[in-house]
Amino acid sequence: MENILKIGLAQIAPIWLNRELTIKKIGDYINDAANQDTDLVIFGEALLPGYPFWLDKMNGSSFDSKIQKEIHAHYMNQSVCIEEGHLNDLCDLAKESEIAIYLGTIERPMDRGGHSLYCSMIYINKTGEIKSVHRKLMPTYEERLSWSPGDGNGLTTHKLPPFTVGGLNCWENWMPLARAAMYAQGEDLHVSIWPGNRRNTEKLIPVIAQESRSYVVGVSGLFRSIDIPDNFPYAEEMRKETNNSLANGGSCVAAPDGTWLIEPIVDREGLIITEIDHQKVREERQNFDPSGHYSRPDVLSLNINKERQTVLK
Repeated sequence: MENILKIGLAQIAPIWLNRELTIKKIGDYINDAANQDTDLVIFGEALLPGYPFWLDKMNGSSFDSKIQKEIHAHYMNQSVCIEEGHLNDLCDLAKESEIAIYLGTIERPMDRGGHSLYCSMIYINKTGEIKSVHRKLMPTYEERLSWSPGDGNGLTTHKLPPFTVGGLNCWENWMPLARAAMYAQGEDLHVSIWPGNRRNTEKLIPVIAQESRSYVVGVSGLFRSIDIPDNFPYAEEMRKETNNSLANGGSCVAAPDGTWLIEPIVDREGLIITEIDHQKVREERQNFDPSGHYSRPDVLSLNINKERQTVLK
C-alpha cells in the first residue's frame, strides 16, 4: 500500500454566496472523506462562497451600474479573508482528521488592501497548515469584471507521499508554461479545479495526463436556478435569466497514460473516492518524463516569479 493514495472529489453546490453555511457544508464533506480514510479531498473553483454567474446573465459589463455594484459588494461581504480567520475551522478539521484539502475560494486579501477579489486555490496540509494560496493568474473573460489577476506565489507543489501534488485554477490548465512550471517542481498528481461543466474537463484532462505522465484530477462544482437564495440582490431577476443548470459538474480522474480512471460525472452531487497508484506514474515516465530525461534545459528553460505582488515593498 506504500504506492497508494486515496483521494476524494467533492462535486457539490455551494450555499451560494453564504460563506458561513458553505464552510459548514464543506466541513461535512471533509468529515465524510476522513471517515473513509481519504488522504486528500478536493473542492471546485470558487466554491467558497460561489462563482459569479450573474456576470453573464445580468449585464455584468454595464459600467457604473447600481445593480452590479450592489451585487459585487454582497460578493465581497461573503468572500474569504484568511487574515480574519475565515478558514480556521477548516484548518482545525484538517488537522483533527489528518486529511489534506484543496479548496477553491474567492479571496479578499489584506496584502492587497482588502477590497479586491482573487480566485484562489488553497492547499491545507494534514497538519492543518495553509501551505499555498494560488491566486489565478488570469481570470477568464467575464470573470475579469469581478476578479483581479493574481501572481506566481502559489505556483508550487507539495509532498503528499507517495505523490507530489500541485494544482491550477480552471482555464490556467490551458496555459502551457503554467503546466510546465508545475511539472518542473516534481508534480506527479495534478489537481485542476473548475466551477463546473463537463465540456471543460472531458477533453483537456486526458491531454494533461498524457503530457505530464501524471494522474490528473478535475473537480467541478454544481449550480442550478434553485441554488439562488432569496437574500441575493436581485434574486428574482437572476432566476428569470437562469435556465436550470449553469454548472453540471464533470469531475473526473485520468491515469498517467491518458485513460480514464473515472469518466466525467454530471448532474450528481456527492463525494467520489478513488485510489491512485504511484507505480503507474513510474511506468509511464519510462518513455517520457517532461522535466527529466525528455527535457533539454540547455535549449529550453522557464523562469517563475514567485514573489507575492503587493503595493508596498
